[in-house]
Amino acid sequence: MRTRRAALVGALAAVSMIAVSACGATADKEESGGTGGADKPLTGLRLMVPNTPGSGYDLTARTVTQVMQDTDIASGVQVFNLPGASGTVGLQRLVNEKGNGKMAMQMGLGVVGASYTSKSEATLTDTTPIAKLIEEAGAIVVPKDSPYKTMDDLVTAWKKDPKKLAVGGGSSPGGPDHLLPMQLAKAVGIKPKDVNYVSYDGGGELLPAILGNKIAFGASGFGEFLDQIEAGQVRVLAVTSEKPIDALKDAPTLKDSGIDLVFTNWRGIVAPPGITAEQEKSWVDSMTKMHDSDEWKAQLEKNGWVDAFVAGDEFGTFLTEQDKAVADLLTELGLA
Repeated sequence: MRTRRAALVGALAAVSMIAVSACGATADKEESGGTGGADKPLTGLRLMVPNTPGSGYDLTARTVTQVMQDTDIASGVQVFNLPGASGTVGLQRLVNEKGNGKMAMQMGLGVVGASYTSKSEATLTDTTPIAKLIEEAGAIVVPKDSPYKTMDDLVTAWKKDPKKLAVGGGSSPGGPDHLLPMQLAKAVGIKPKDVNYVSYDGGGELLPAILGNKIAFGASGFGEFLDQIEAGQVRVLAVTSEKPIDALKDAPTLKDSGIDLVFTNWRGIVAPPGITAEQEKSWVDSMTKMHDSDEWKAQLEKNGWVDAFVAGDEFGTFLTEQDKAVADLLTELGLA
């Protein structure tokens, strides 16, 4: 899975300019605007990725950029990476770019949590919401020889001694893989503070821990385990989506397993605060056109992404709700 992603990232990088020199937080702002004519591609746009090349955010940003350019929605869009503090270095940079209508940032649920756990002065409520693009369901997985054959088996053992059963995720506290087991614990009547969560540096470290029985179960995006699931090395006890996933047709949802929880890791785009209504409309319109294209639909299928498009005020409402839910949970855990 990671090999295929790495190949796609490399191909996309070939058509996207990486503006390394733009990473300084005090770099000069671009000229405001970014709107093209009625039938002309937008020019001068820049899309920041608040973590490293090859990450999920990076892949999404470069896919968006490629589709925008392939469909003549925009030309010469620059993608640049500004990693640090789980995305909050980039978030602070974006907020500092107040009024810059040519810049936006790729982000998602992980940045919401990191804004609290990293004690960031900048918050997502300071930004201008543009669009939510995709969702990716999580999965609860165990090694093939695990004694837990169903979610009921796992939950029964977990509730008996929550601190004994370690759950691993590929996120630091506040990230999606951390939030998932915490919300799952609440849904089954376990105090989140009693969860024995072990943090790994992404799926590359999480997978060996699952296969080596170093943890009782793993919680992460299902795409991290597809190859191992197909090979029979890992079993999926449940997926966290509303409906079953085509790629995992035999895996029940949490709701099918009697647990009232739906959890998805989503990704979207926000712009700096203080941009004009015209600039905001330009970004929203361009994302809408991109989403409606056949090229984007092909990328959704290719990457196994769930279409979750909402834009403008609707995305703003969603972002506010997500911010409050994450803040409440992290406060309960003493992390915010």
